[in-house]
Amino acid sequence: MNLLLWILFGAVVGWLASIIMKQNSRMGIIANIVVGLIGSVIGGWIASSIAGYSLNMYSWQGFVFSILGAIILLAVLNVLTRNKRL
Repeated sequence: MNLLLWILFGAVVGWLASIIMKQNSRMGIIANIVVGLIGSVIGGWIASSIAGYSLNMYSWQGFVFSILGAIILLAVLNVLTRNKRL
């Protein structure tokens, strides 16, 4: 059950980040899940490094930092793949 919650959380976070970054039309559900889960790790690292505390994914702060991490991941991927699309 815990794995299912992680997948659902990653899908929602990745989907919201892709909407914010205007990449929703290019991403499928698997990409949203991967971006959401990796973004959660990045967001957790940012929260622990800057804010100095550990987050729970079930809190609103954990959700916000996860979306922030996913947005950062999408922005970095956008920069890295920008030249390859030309």
